[in-house]
Amino acid sequence: MKQINLPNFLTLLRVLSVPFFIYFLMDPSQHYRYIAFILFSLASITDLIDGYLARKWKQETEFGKFMDPMADKVLVIGALITFLFLSDQVLIWMVLVIIGRDMLITILRYLAIKSGKSLHTSRLGKVKTAFQMFSIIVILLSLTLLTYKETGAINEEYRQAESGVYELATQNMVKFFQGEAKNWHYGLASFLPFYMMMITTMLTVISGLRYLVANYHLLMSIRFGSKTKEINGHK
Repeated sequence: MKQINLPNFLTLLRVLSVPFFIYFLMDPSQHYRYIAFILFSLASITDLIDGYLARKWKQETEFGKFMDPMADKVLVIGALITFLFLSDQVLIWMVLVIIGRDMLITILRYLAIKSGKSLHTSRLGKVKTAFQMFSIIVILLSLTLLTYKETGAINEEYRQAESGVYELATQNMVKFFQGEAKNWHYGLASFLPFYMMMITTMLTVISGLRYLVANYHLLMSIRFGSKTKEINGHK
């Protein structure tokens, strides 16, 4: 029963909100997309509140330590995979890189627990997470402020682009700053999601490499530990 408290309840709510968020976001109605945006924003806020309350009320539990980062991953990955179906500016390799990095950190965290050692984190990881959440909110806004028809028009433009996604996004950005866009939110939505995802992906790669370097001792401990078991087994 000690595992059930308000911080952990908020964490569970964050996980449970994901299917509803995806359902509302996939609906072509603009009103439902507003609901999806609000739902994601509230879920993101609970990520700040549950950790703060757990520390303040001294209600940190093993369940909470495990579920809190897991809930964040479920929320973020759910949003990114949904974006693949809604925006041609979000590329599958970007999403795969972000998911791969999260899997890497999960493996390192498991190795740290198994070996009884601590996992070294960095501020870069926190910067990456903050920018990632900001990027998702920006892309959500671009999908929310545009009509279903306008979103489809932008996607069709990217599908038919002969110069490539990066080149088209750059062209649309130049048009926006030259005042040639249809309107301000349409102009921003025609290039901003791509650049936000590109920067997020770059930060993800750098952060992942940073984690590998900082926690290389975990991988080495498992390697040498297995060799020690082999030697002892032959004796």
